[in-house]
Amino acid sequence: MDKRLSNGLPTYRDATAPSTAPQPTWINRKRRRRGFRILTTACLAFLAFSAYQIATNTLKPTSILSIDRLQQDHAICVALRKRPTEPSTARDHNKRWVTGTKPWLIRNATIWTGEPAAGTSAEDARAGKGWSWVSSDVLVDKGLIAQIRPSIPLASVPSDTNVFEAHGRLLTAGIVDMHSHAGLSSEGGLQDDTNEMSTDITPYVRSIDGVDPLQPEMEYIKSGGVTTSLFLPGSGNNVGGEAYVLKFAVGNKNGREEISQQDLYADPDRNWRYMKMACGENPKRTYGKVGEHGPVSRLGEAWEFRHALEQAQKYVSEQDDWCIAADAVGVENMATYLKQDLQWESLGAVLRGQVRVNTHCYTIPDLEAFVRHTNEFKFRVYAFHHAHQTFLVPEVLKRAWGGTPAAALFADNMYYKVEAYTASERAGAHLYAHNITPTYVSDNPVLNSQHVVFEAAKAYGNGLPYHAALAGVTSAPAELLGLGGRIGKIKLGFDADIVLWDSDPLAAGAAPVQVWIDGAPQFENPYELRKPEREPITPDTALANELKMSSVRGSVVFTGISYAYPKTYKDTPSMDRHADSTSAVFENGKLICLGACVAEMEAARSAKAPVIHLENGHLTPPLTAFSTTLGLAEIDSESDTHDGPPPSDGVTRATDGLLFGGKQLAHAYAHGVTRAISAPNEYGFEAKGISAGFRTGAKHSLEENAVWADEVGLHYVLTLAAKKEGTASISAAIAAVRGKLLDAVNDNDTVPDVPNKDIYAEKTYLKRVVNGTLPLILAAHSADTIASIIRLKSTIESAISKAKTSSIKPILNVVIIGAAEAHLVATELATAKIPVIVAPLQPHQGSWDQKRCLMGAPLTNGTTLNLLLDAGVLVGISVEETWETRDLGLLAGIAYANSEGRLKLDQGLDLVGRNVYKALGIDEPKAPGGEEWVVWEGSPLKIGGRVRAVSGLSGELDVWQ
Repeated sequence: MDKRLSNGLPTYRDATAPSTAPQPTWINRKRRRRGFRILTTACLAFLAFSAYQIATNTLKPTSILSIDRLQQDHAICVALRKRPTEPSTARDHNKRWVTGTKPWLIRNATIWTGEPAAGTSAEDARAGKGWSWVSSDVLVDKGLIAQIRPSIPLASVPSDTNVFEAHGRLLTAGIVDMHSHAGLSSEGGLQDDTNEMSTDITPYVRSIDGVDPLQPEMEYIKSGGVTTSLFLPGSGNNVGGEAYVLKFAVGNKNGREEISQQDLYADPDRNWRYMKMACGENPKRTYGKVGEHGPVSRLGEAWEFRHALEQAQKYVSEQDDWCIAADAVGVENMATYLKQDLQWESLGAVLRGQVRVNTHCYTIPDLEAFVRHTNEFKFRVYAFHHAHQTFLVPEVLKRAWGGTPAAALFADNMYYKVEAYTASERAGAHLYAHNITPTYVSDNPVLNSQHVVFEAAKAYGNGLPYHAALAGVTSAPAELLGLGGRIGKIKLGFDADIVLWDSDPLAAGAAPVQVWIDGAPQFENPYELRKPEREPITPDTALANELKMSSVRGSVVFTGISYAYPKTYKDTPSMDRHADSTSAVFENGKLICLGACVAEMEAARSAKAPVIHLENGHLTPPLTAFSTTLGLAEIDSESDTHDGPPPSDGVTRATDGLLFGGKQLAHAYAHGVTRAISAPNEYGFEAKGISAGFRTGAKHSLEENAVWADEVGLHYVLTLAAKKEGTASISAAIAAVRGKLLDAVNDNDTVPDVPNKDIYAEKTYLKRVVNGTLPLILAAHSADTIASIIRLKSTIESAISKAKTSSIKPILNVVIIGAAEAHLVATELATAKIPVIVAPLQPHQGSWDQKRCLMGAPLTNGTTLNLLLDAGVLVGISVEETWETRDLGLLAGIAYANSEGRLKLDQGLDLVGRNVYKALGIDEPKAPGGEEWVVWEGSPLKIGGRVRAVSGLSGELDVWQ
């Protein structure tokens, strides 16, 4: 090899070997200086050439460009490179504070600061240690929390300070809802600015441009303690646009100087920006048109995301190149202006880390694809919203670029579409156990965000630790919004956004007594409910244990029964309610003893029967869901899972369309709702046709006692939904019902008793209504429509009394369901003896015919239900959507807690049980083994009450343990 290189070229060994002939010192120095000059010259030439290459034509004459504009563009480079930081708490005033707002001293409060005691380790804090309610005073001044300590002396506060006596009530930071569309659609849904539907990728639109500060919901949302929300564009677009964090203080009465959108900014400096994106079915269904445009699949959606991010990436690169060149050659030598394009500016800011991305994603494919996008384009997603399947893939979430996203969840709103069909009410607890933050949101108007704290309460009841549940609507969303140093805690220097509660905020029915935003009280003369229970909840760590159902034959014993429904049941042989230690003994699904049960307990022990010890056990009748889609529709948005809508002409029977075996029924059953009465419908309680009564735990309709009544009542719709069904007007719908009833009165034919098609005809059912053997159930919200129903009842009864047919009694059994404005005609309803099923319990002006509903404390003196009770109306409770049936016990608990003593515990239970049957004029169904019972651990009307057993159908006892 060496011989081949004998032409004078050095070998590798020659090049690396040290020289053996040292040069003179002066020669070495000269060579080093020359080499340094050559290297320096080369570097400068390279830099100049690079700058030249970066800025194409930069050395052209600059006279054709404005130096002022070039300098302005160069100044923009500083903003482009700036990374947002957490706003400082070192302030002498809140920039949202309105000069002249007086200080407030809140005395003798019980405070949840929002963080554990000093010195608590992170591990202990996560486990719930170090968190507590503390007794203290709070001084707020200049929009900030100025002092937190017991017994603040009046001499130490400004002389113009207002004093509010808390009397030990519970005080927290304002509720933060990080997913709301409030103000983007109008009262009653008359207009909608939630989505920009012109195209799928719209990062350039901004929610603030559609927020209407005058919408009534701005006031009633705040009455639930919500002080701050992330106002998002809708989920119709893959990239929906910019979102804004706003506070709910509007106008002079809320301590503000004017009514304006900008005045709502939670952070006037706008340290952070926010972006809404969405995956899955919503964009596909909005934009996908096969052969025309997409996306029509998740494959197409992934392309839309990546293509949009690619454009933004190019945009960012071009801007960065210009800024580098301007730095190198001088801005005056630039021959082009800085590229600025509104279409890609927002998405470019996402890639620069200046925007907090929040993404609507439900399913594993959506979640995992989006995680891939974050890694490919190097941007962070802060929270997946809706996110029903996140609990299945916590490790996938941890692979997201820049940090693990949180999950912005509902507590138990699920099954409304395919994406939400794989969901769990214990998702929050599961995510928290995997070190992923759950927060709870309203998606207003999907849920009324006035009651978003109820979502956190249900999450606690489903196993999420108490401190994490309360953080899920306070400090956790504040951190995710980049405002964790300003809002979400009661802490020195934080914004004075404060809520004083009438009971624990995670208790059923909790309502604010007063709300302060930036130190200004939000309600003048707020109404406070009279409640006996004001103490904080003692967190129940046992709720973290998930219970599983099994069917048990033979004996089962429950000890620790502290409450049994007080009505006497003749089929129960032993009801010793004076026993010191109360137990319940079941044999083959039948309750055989309640009380000391000495002999029965001994027999059970001899048979080695299971003995289940309860803390605060309750024994109650089962709950009843009335006039929902339960048993007739499984997935709301999927028609194939429904029986289908009722016909425009004539009526059908629900019993012919019952669908057993679904998740909706199973979860209702597991929450003590073992009976249901449903009618043909597509609108929940807004039904048309003949309702059926059935048991939610049945396997099919032919199972013994699965259907306990084929025909319960005749339903018609007189809400605004009547017009959606093709009726010209509400008045026409009322006229049609009146005409049909009058025809039935004047029809001298008897009801056929031999089976033929006429026995199932609408006119036959109407004949039974006017005969008094079938109730007439009318869905209505408007007080004016209800007044028309009262007149209709009087008209028909008058016609009946004048009829020559002596067998007809002049009594029409009319039941109204819905009834948002029923309080306005409560006395008239009582006089007319018309029962009312309130659905929903807490309406929120979701449609025009609900616009005069009562929002409850602290806004209104009373609730619809309370005013109906005061008038002597027989009242029950139902729900709007099928998934809510599992919460019937808690809804009854809200009514009970807020009844101000009008209801006892058994009467609260009757709202979702006995009162329904009384209203319909029918007997409660009985099982073959006698009475049906539900055994609960804890009260069914309180957060944390759980079903432990259901009896009475098959000779077995279904037990959860």
